[in-house]
Amino acid sequence: TPHSTSLMATTAPTLKRKLPEEPVAISGSTGPASKKPKLQGNRKKYEKKISYKKEKYRRGAKVNYSKMDDKKLRGEMRRMEGQYKEALDKVTRNEILLTEQPGTLEAEGGLEKTWKFSQKDIKKAVDVQSASKIFNLDLPKFGPYTSSYLRNGRHLLLAGKKGHVALMDWTNNRVLSELFLNETVHDVTFLHNETMFAVAQKRAVYIYDKTGAEIHYLKNQSFPFRLNFLPYHFLLCSVGKLGILHYRDTSTGQIVADHRTRLGPCKVMEHNPSNAIMHLGHNNGTVTLWSPNMNKPLAKMLCHRGAVKDLDISRDGRHIVTTGLDGRLKIWDSRTYKPMQEYVTGKIVETVNFSQKGLLSVGFSSRVEVWQNFITQKSKEPYMTHNLPMGGRVNAVRFCPFEDVLGISHDKGFSSIIVPGAGEANFDTYEANPFETKSQRREGTVQKLMEKIPADTITLDQEAIGNVTRTAREVYLTDKQTEWEANHPRDTKKKEKNKMRGKNKAGKKVSRKQQNVIVSQREKYEKERRDQEKANVEGKIKEKEAATRGDYGALDRFKK
Repeated sequence: TPHSTSLMATTAPTLKRKLPEEPVAISGSTGPASKKPKLQGNRKKYEKKISYKKEKYRRGAKVNYSKMDDKKLRGEMRRMEGQYKEALDKVTRNEILLTEQPGTLEAEGGLEKTWKFSQKDIKKAVDVQSASKIFNLDLPKFGPYTSSYLRNGRHLLLAGKKGHVALMDWTNNRVLSELFLNETVHDVTFLHNETMFAVAQKRAVYIYDKTGAEIHYLKNQSFPFRLNFLPYHFLLCSVGKLGILHYRDTSTGQIVADHRTRLGPCKVMEHNPSNAIMHLGHNNGTVTLWSPNMNKPLAKMLCHRGAVKDLDISRDGRHIVTTGLDGRLKIWDSRTYKPMQEYVTGKIVETVNFSQKGLLSVGFSSRVEVWQNFITQKSKEPYMTHNLPMGGRVNAVRFCPFEDVLGISHDKGFSSIIVPGAGEANFDTYEANPFETKSQRREGTVQKLMEKIPADTITLDQEAIGNVTRTAREVYLTDKQTEWEANHPRDTKKKEKNKMRGKNKAGKKVSRKQQNVIVSQREKYEKERRDQEKANVEGKIKEKEAATRGDYGALDRFKK
């Protein structure tokens, strides 16, 4: 239209905005417009809070590299300290992103107790998704059962002693595979992820994939009772009827070590999460600590007067809980190997397990108790209790990682209950991701294989690796002297040994007297020889003097 063409032909006016000469006042501010808000006080409070939280992630004192003589080492230590400081600042400041808070069970008033709450009461109070985590599996034909959760808490592995093995995604109530082996099964464990798991059968250890197909038959690990997997070292450990502790690398299939405990059959085994040291409980009441680098136990602890029934280690590796046939439950300090608390249970405790937040589950008969704040002080009553509805006997209890769920394996099946405050609320996806996809699982497996820790680094002192050995100057000089003498054997003089053994014998006395006589005669002969040489020299001097005077004839040479 003509009007549209005229509008297109006309040029649009330029809009110019004049900036204000004076600063604009901020809405809500009471002071003048140019005055900035004071954040110095808030910043000091924030920095004080950050410095307080840093102590939780700190790993020892700072290394004083300013006094190091080696320039290259000093620069390397400066760089490492800078990286450590930067990582410490980041992990402390990123804590504000951890929005989830762990829950707990609280009672109202002084008369109400938390251990009186039943699972029915908890199920009515929580949401539908959380209530679905309370269930019972009735499997009376193949019990008693044992169980194992994956590290991310998503998959569950059940094994009945009469040969029933089931792998399931318990969060979605879906069974992935099911086996009927028609053979005695003692224990099961996951390997690096849910695609592979190991089964301790009657005669040997078998490895299956997630579809139930047999992959490997480990005949060297014969008659196993317990299995354990070290995720950072890719080591499958087993111990059984013969009392031999086996270490096998699952990435290469090679046997790393075979240690004979010489303490008979062993049915109790657990590893320390902080340093990967294996703890074995024996029938004589002792707990031994093992490493693949030594064929003898690193330490021995006499824990009970009867056989050790079960043991477990806290997440930070500082506390060990043991139970025995003597009806005692003891808490030990793993750094000093001394008991911290001792409880008289009255009944024999069959199984114990630590949660990620430090709760302890105790199973005996048909009852399960959960204890809280029991290490530093002696607790008088449990945090929660649960009785099996089907009246079965408890065989094993396991907390599910990153969930407030406790799995109970008994002789009539499996039960799952809710324990508020048991699981870690904030998870690290690089460590264990409950929501990982297939591609993330595949990439994570490759990354873990590249970062696999060698078995040689498993030591009792977890801070020994990476530290600088500082020796005294005398020791350093002695080592240098020994090294020089080894490289220059011709230049070294052998030191005569001062043999004093048998010095008062008759033969030794006679030889010493004879030695004194020989020494005195030698001195006499030496004196005569020196006098003769002196006389000869004086005679020659006289002959020269007479020759110079002229009274020396041709026949004077024959004069005496």
